[in-house]
Amino acid sequence: MEFQDLSDFDFELPEDQIAKFPAAKRDKSRLLVLGRTQDFLQEETEFSRILDYLREGDVLVANATRVSKRRVFLVTKTGRKHEAMFLSETEPGVWKTLTRNSKKLKLGDIVSDEVSGKFLFSVIKREEEFTILRSETELDENSFELIGRTPIPPYFKRESTSEDDVRYQTVYSKNLGSVAAPTAGLHFTQEILVELKNRNIEFLKLDLKVGYGTFQSLNEDHFANKKLHEEEFDLPLETAELLNLAKKNDRRIISVGTTTLRALESAYDTNTKTFKPGEGKTRLFLQPEDSILSCEGLITNFHLPQSSLLLLVSAFSEKEKILKAYKYAIEQNFRFFSYGDSMLILDPEKK
Repeated sequence: MEFQDLSDFDFELPEDQIAKFPAAKRDKSRLLVLGRTQDFLQEETEFSRILDYLREGDVLVANATRVSKRRVFLVTKTGRKHEAMFLSETEPGVWKTLTRNSKKLKLGDIVSDEVSGKFLFSVIKREEEFTILRSETELDENSFELIGRTPIPPYFKRESTSEDDVRYQTVYSKNLGSVAAPTAGLHFTQEILVELKNRNIEFLKLDLKVGYGTFQSLNEDHFANKKLHEEEFDLPLETAELLNLAKKNDRRIISVGTTTLRALESAYDTNTKTFKPGEGKTRLFLQPEDSILSCEGLITNFHLPQSSLLLLVSAFSEKEKILKAYKYAIEQNFRFFSYGDSMLILDPEKK
């Protein structure tokens, strides 16, 4: 696919269809059900009815990562504030950040967190748009829970609230480390998880630490190198073994979200038709015409125009079908993006 084709994935979305707040209940969002190819069913329902489209023996796989409160306000000695997103710890005590008004910070400057004033950071380097900080105080995920805020997406155009602390996490989230939620999973409730178990539908978990790159625009380098931002994932041995058993028995594997799909596809060996367990890193950039063989179904939200996630969904299904579904969703006033409505895409040959 050539870079100029990215314009095919552009669309105009009315501002009021950007879901800036969560639905009243997680499972009351709308659900558009599609076949993976053109000749398969399209239906509209609500997410609470998703089990109508699943069957005994299906295997759902979800990203159990938990969103860290990595959005921290830092204060200089003169009282000037800088908002910083702590992206990753590149080496012990050294953090890559996106810091607003970073040009006003000089190398060697010391800043502290706004909440407690006890966590100190020194500016040690600049790399492209990133500011590299060294933590002068021991800093871990529990520290962010004390001094940080939930890093809701920038297109919400508002401050995070205590409601976001709950609703911008999945009900099954466990391990901190992401700067964005695996949003397809936000629709699940504990009641749905119990009903899945009652119907002998497996619900498995892996971890992929969602990075800020999920919000970044695509450019020519991404297409030239066929690689995206790097993200770490971990496919537990037990999950891999159960997935391999499902493949062997020709049962449907359904990915809950694009982050899960990116990890599954990276861990799947097409030669042996098995999943390799363990930790890994992925820069996978899936586009239309790519083959996705790790799973037969996908649960996903409606994504940003011209985004890598929209291209990934088009790779899983068909470009024309997905663009048609997005056109329908806009016309029918579906809610878009992180707190928006969802799609279930299933392989008709496996129905």
